[in-house]
Amino acid sequence: METQHTSSFSAPELVALSRVETVPLAGRLARSLLILFFILMVLLAFTPWQQNVRGIGRVVAYAPAERQQIISAPVEGRVGRWLVREGTQVKQGAVLAELLDNDPLLMQRLASEQHALLARQVATDSRVNTFHEQLRMAEQARPQALSAAESRVNMARERRKAAEQLVDAAKAARQTASLNLSRQQQLQGKGLASQRTLELSQLEMAQREAEVKRAQSGLHAAKNEIDALSADRQKLTADAAAAIEKARAELNKAVEDQNYVIADLLKLETRLARQQTQTVTAPQDGTVLRLLANPGAELVKAGQALAILIPDSEQRAVELWVDGNDLPLIVIGSRARLQFEGYPAIQFGGWPSFSVGSFAGRVALIDATDDGKGNFRVLIIADADDDVAWPSMRFLRQGVRVNGWVLLSQVTLGYELWRIFNGFPMLILPELNEMGNPKGENDSHVNHEKKGS
Repeated sequence: METQHTSSFSAPELVALSRVETVPLAGRLARSLLILFFILMVLLAFTPWQQNVRGIGRVVAYAPAERQQIISAPVEGRVGRWLVREGTQVKQGAVLAELLDNDPLLMQRLASEQHALLARQVATDSRVNTFHEQLRMAEQARPQALSAAESRVNMARERRKAAEQLVDAAKAARQTASLNLSRQQQLQGKGLASQRTLELSQLEMAQREAEVKRAQSGLHAAKNEIDALSADRQKLTADAAAAIEKARAELNKAVEDQNYVIADLLKLETRLARQQTQTVTAPQDGTVLRLLANPGAELVKAGQALAILIPDSEQRAVELWVDGNDLPLIVIGSRARLQFEGYPAIQFGGWPSFSVGSFAGRVALIDATDDGKGNFRVLIIADADDDVAWPSMRFLRQGVRVNGWVLLSQVTLGYELWRIFNGFPMLILPELNEMGNPKGENDSHVNHEKKGS
């Protein structure tokens, strides 16, 4: 190969080439550059390198209540007029729009329906009071009626006793008349008594027999009267209980009707209150972003979106999306560097101290699930320990895009290159406790203090 290469040159050229000499300065410069290159490689191999996880996101409000909100229509109708424009700064409670109902006579009809329900309520209240009084009177009359029935039964029992005594007296009189009749018959047989005396004795005997039958009839009637009055007492007890239960059932029905009227009246009052609230107000301080309904022509339903409000946020945060492969490397409290869109910056991921225009942050929240595409949301807030504050609201409007780097362990550049060439993962940071220290470190210190005490 060398013979073929040199054959392409002529003899004078070979002689000239043999006489050419390298300039000493150039040789020394080449050696110096080579040495500097090796020294630089050695220094770079031991240069500190900050491992990081990159993500993209946007600026949001830290409190969910201060993020973008949809303002809905409180009632059905149409937008009469807007009192604001897109971009208007509003205060809490400021009127944004006035709504008009589709039926101009609806309020009058609702008022008439309310008057009818109020009259119906008065009627049902009167019925309830009436049935209350009927129930009270029936409960009061029941013991009095039962007492009167019991008194009538006791009187009948006394009459039965009197009838029994009359029967006994009549039987005694009949016995006496029977003895007298036997005596007169004996005397008549001996001729010692006249026929007239015997006839009088027979008449007296017949009268006493009639009195016994009359007394027995009276006793039977007294017994029947007791049975009848006892049955009347039982019937009166049942009738009184039935009257009380009927009055109670009617009272319950009237109370039910009263409750229905109250429910209908409450529903109507709710409709009236909603219809009377035909103004849309701002729920909090903020800026009107979009107006979603045209005034005058467009009909809206209750709950339909009318406008979008961006609340004034007191504390801003960055919603950063990172890949699921990098998520295990991030823990709550990890430091981050953020580059906001529209704000001039020069960022070195591995050397955050040399970055210009980027801002410090801390990981405050890591979502428990992804967005359906394998990306996880990490919420980053300003680092209170950093002296450089985040830009003002002029630069950090909600929705401004952000490039972020979550900082991990600090290693040497040589180790990082070796890790990348071999495909090894980055170092996993330990989880931090509430004091900002790795879990276990502060706890063991506390346990040691407890043991010492």
